[in-house]
Amino acid sequence: MNKTEFDINRLSEYREDNCLEVKKAANGLPHSIWETYSSFANSDGGLIVLGVEEDKKHQLHVTGVSNPDELVRDFWNTINNQQKISLNILTDKMVSVHTVENKQIVVIEVPRAEREMRPVYVGTDPIKGTYRRNHEGDFHCTREQVLAMLRDASPISLDTKVLTEMDYSIFCQDTINDYRIRFNAKHTNHAWSKLDDELFLRRIGAMGTSNEDNKLHPTIAGLLMFGYEYEIVREFSQYFLDYQEHMDPSIRWTHRVTSSSGEWSGNLFDFYYRIINRLTSDLPIPFQLNNNTRVDDTKLHEAVREALLNALVHADYYGRQGTVIVKSLDTLSFANPGDMRVSLKTALEGGVSDPRNATLMKMFGLIGVGERAGSGVPSIIASFLEAAHHSPTYKIHFSPERVLCTIDLNKETQDGVDKASDKLPINFR
Repeated sequence: MNKTEFDINRLSEYREDNCLEVKKAANGLPHSIWETYSSFANSDGGLIVLGVEEDKKHQLHVTGVSNPDELVRDFWNTINNQQKISLNILTDKMVSVHTVENKQIVVIEVPRAEREMRPVYVGTDPIKGTYRRNHEGDFHCTREQVLAMLRDASPISLDTKVLTEMDYSIFCQDTINDYRIRFNAKHTNHAWSKLDDELFLRRIGAMGTSNEDNKLHPTIAGLLMFGYEYEIVREFSQYFLDYQEHMDPSIRWTHRVTSSSGEWSGNLFDFYYRIINRLTSDLPIPFQLNNNTRVDDTKLHEAVREALLNALVHADYYGRQGTVIVKSLDTLSFANPGDMRVSLKTALEGGVSDPRNATLMKMFGLIGVGERAGSGVPSIIASFLEAAHHSPTYKIHFSPERVLCTIDLNKETQDGVDKASDKLPINFR
């Protein structure tokens, strides 16, 4: 929520939630305001309203503040003190005084901090002073959550890191051979096709030269894409890929593929091609002809492929619970560890591409997977709307951070966001 979505004249109809916090502020600036500031900045933003309290029935009441100008001055003095708050991400227009019911209140709009600025924290220690927001209020982030934010703050894609303690032997040669066959089929007479495997892998970003010994070593992207599972978990102890089919309610699952089974390599490339046909095999195929040839690949198939790719290339593989893909009679779901690097609203609107693992995305694109311009959440939603007249929903979970995309084949939605239906209309006065 921001000020353009907040109707101040209907204040009593609102409830505190993940984007609205009210504080009585009867005795000046409350100390807890900084925890809320941190939590909104590290989540999806929100409004802090001073001079309002919530009663036991969760209804809001205007109490007013006695000296709003002094309150605002204290606020700016504190937020610009880096011994108190790590970063001020507000502009002057984001703090304003209003009169409601003949009483004065202060409205503070806190935007979502750009990932390069996160975490925004209270005090001088990010581990002790970082907060996030959920429907129950502000919660103190764990060390794991703070480290995830710090990783995402890097301007360089994490998967370009060269792993100097590893060498070519960590790769599955069968995976490399399969990848090169697909690459050659996509790029006829390409100059890279004549290179030996090590140089080819260097060109696509799977290997890089170390500054320590000036030799080629696998990158994180190369390890994930072509490595053996038992080598991958040396770097990513929580790494786990899981595909489940639940097509018979009487049994736990009808088919399952896991990266830790030891029956195959366990890397991302082989996982994608082991499950993609199973994921799309039961999708409806309307009778269509193209030059007298039946078209068996639809927008729906395309969107499912992209949803799977998104889960794989946007995952934080240092995170917990792994990447889990589930196919049931009525739904498809794609869950991956890690928060979204942009807000859900921005992801839905499109126009901003910020993959967590840009090299992985490039390597898949080189073999024709996810190469379309404008690919991402908006195109997945558009494809489903065009093909099946319903949209997937997206949820962000915390503790641990996960992104869940669910395709309900029996439910129609309009915008791809799973949200409460009782939100007040957009209008700030």
